[in-house]
Amino acid sequence: MRNLQYRSDIDGLRAIAILSVLAFHAFPGRFEGGYIGVDIFFVISGFLISNIIVAGIEENRFSFIEFYSRRVKRIFPALVLVLLATYGLGWFVLLSAEYEQLGKHISGGAVFISNLVLWSDHGYFDSAAVSKPLLHLWSLGIEEQFYIVWPLLLSVLLRSRLNFLTVTICIAISSFLLNIFVSIDDVVAAFYSPQTRVWELLIGAVLAYSSRHYRCSLGKVYLGQSWPDQKTNRCLSDLQSVVGVGMIGAAFFILTPESRYPGWWALLPTVGTALLILAGTEAWINRVFLSSRILVWFGLISYPLYLWHWPIFSFANINRNGYNRSSFY
Repeated sequence: MRNLQYRSDIDGLRAIAILSVLAFHAFPGRFEGGYIGVDIFFVISGFLISNIIVAGIEENRFSFIEFYSRRVKRIFPALVLVLLATYGLGWFVLLSAEYEQLGKHISGGAVFISNLVLWSDHGYFDSAAVSKPLLHLWSLGIEEQFYIVWPLLLSVLLRSRLNFLTVTICIAISSFLLNIFVSIDDVVAAFYSPQTRVWELLIGAVLAYSSRHYRCSLGKVYLGQSWPDQKTNRCLSDLQSVVGVGMIGAAFFILTPESRYPGWWALLPTVGTALLILAGTEAWINRVFLSSRILVWFGLISYPLYLWHWPIFSFANINRNGYNRSSFY
């Protein structure tokens, strides 16, 4: 990101995402829609990483080896430490069958297929979820599966005569419609499948490309120009950010584990996040609230916080409740 403009408000968005997930896991039954924090992460990740890839390809300095090596250096050290700590503590805390399952989840987490492993087990919201200390790695699996394929596809799109936005939007719409269709009969498959989640990351990718080539405001796209009235421009950005926060807040307070999610509901946090990114750094909410020191700090530690929080909660609940696993939710 050293060649891209840093946006503190995006770190603030990261904080909103991780704090939502923490609230959901720490207080089950109180903040039931907090799981939408992962969807916020997906859009942010699609935006930031696609920005790096697009900039590198268009400036003829992108290297697949460098990209993947940097991903490994960023992701693996903290992940391996969590996997080892969980495996060691699980020896003393888990039942034999649970410990055997933990070994399978560690293997899945190490090669970024946790979502597929968990998909074959049970749902994210089932009563045994708290006895799975690595349950949360499903989202990391979807993200890394996306980044195995996306740089290759992005390189082909940008170096060919194909229209990037048209192709990307078509893929995103196809993924979203598949998500709607699958959610009707198999909400677990829709939750864990990369095919039904990729549209969320592609929202960020479309924003990344558009931010390099266009200036966007409230649905009006204009090339290399500004609104003649800067006050109007600021008001529109403020309106975008207010609508974005409203959509995320609505998802947080309305949704429950019983909601057929993702489905149509996932539009609330994802579109809300997109609007906040699109609003830019000058919008009041982005400039004052999201860029506040406390939120930026939480955003900067969001990855290790996400990795460690669930194993701690899981082992604490298991230790407190003993063998009565069904009482956790």
